[in-house]
Amino acid sequence: MVMLADTDAGSVVTAAQSGATWGYRLLLVQLALVPVLIVVLELSARLAITTGKGFTELIREHFGGAWAGVAVGTLVVTVLGALVTEFAGLAGVGELFGVPPAATVPIAASALVALVLTGGYRRVEVVGLVLGSLELVFVVAAVLAHPHVGAVAGGFVSSQPLGNHSYLALVAANVGAVVMPWMIFYQQSAIVQKGLTSRNLRVARLDVVAGAVVTQIVMGAVLVAAAARLHSAGPLRTIGQLATALAPALGGTAGRVILALGIGGAALVAGIVVSLAATWAVAEALGKPRDLNRSVRHARPFYALYVAVVVAGAALVLASGSLVRLAVDVEILNALLLPFVLVFLALLAHRALPRPYRLVRGQRVAFAAAAGPLIAVALLWVGLALGL
Repeated sequence: MVMLADTDAGSVVTAAQSGATWGYRLLLVQLALVPVLIVVLELSARLAITTGKGFTELIREHFGGAWAGVAVGTLVVTVLGALVTEFAGLAGVGELFGVPPAATVPIAASALVALVLTGGYRRVEVVGLVLGSLELVFVVAAVLAHPHVGAVAGGFVSSQPLGNHSYLALVAANVGAVVMPWMIFYQQSAIVQKGLTSRNLRVARLDVVAGAVVTQIVMGAVLVAAAARLHSAGPLRTIGQLATALAPALGGTAGRVILALGIGGAALVAGIVVSLAATWAVAEALGKPRDLNRSVRHARPFYALYVAVVVAGAALVLASGSLVRLAVDVEILNALLLPFVLVFLALLAHRALPRPYRLVRGQRVAFAAAAGPLIAVALLWVGLALGL
């Protein structure tokens, strides 16, 4: 579920912008991030299964409440940014059919609140998986866009304009759109919520691999569809522009429906995941009950916090400007904050993992190889932003 949420509204728009602006050149980045996702999320799953504790809870236990507070603060920033892009994406979908954001956003927020307040974790997960599966319509869109096979292949071998500021910004945005800080928080808390044990570790690993492959297929499909239909038209500015570009291949109504299903499903499943990630993390930092299977009457502070997170995201989006610019900026922010989370993940792997499950030398090398480039991209973008 966290992998389906990874391909959220902001990620879809970032991939589309990548294809519209640079053609197929950034497709290589999407594929290269598959093993990175696997390594990072496998370690997160291993920590949760072998310790029975969430990410924030482990930070509080091993590094103290102050550092747990810093970690939660980092998470809240990325969650609010993510929620804004999810609701903005849903608002953009509504506008395709003439529904104003003032109607779409409150309805979506109410649906997210109602789902969590009226059902246990099992129901939330099933609904999330169904919604997330709608993202597969982008694979259909990529096929029907009829990309030129030679042009797609050429994108893997064409020169990379590493001296171009806007290109590097999109590289950072794509990294932030794939490996997000809130994924790690949610992954561990959800595994603890489900009560998985060491007997489930192998299945959890297979789940991580399958999820990483699927989410990057979707991201690649969005990029290919946009590159095939929008590259000659210049940068993407609105969701409606993407629908218009796909119309010749899909038909006007079909294009709007495909975008509505894909972006709507992605935004809703991500809305569930990011809001729960923040709520679980704050509860863990404070040492409060956080069982999603408890009734509202027996866990009022937990559910009140969840509602507050959703409402804050919905309120912010109504004051936001361009979804495309907002989505790319949020993904860059994710890339900038990711090193902080990865450092804690590495430290916890050293301190918290029971001896039989600690990383062997090859696994430590693999994690360093995965985390190193992510941290390098973040530092590079900081340097560019400061004019260094």
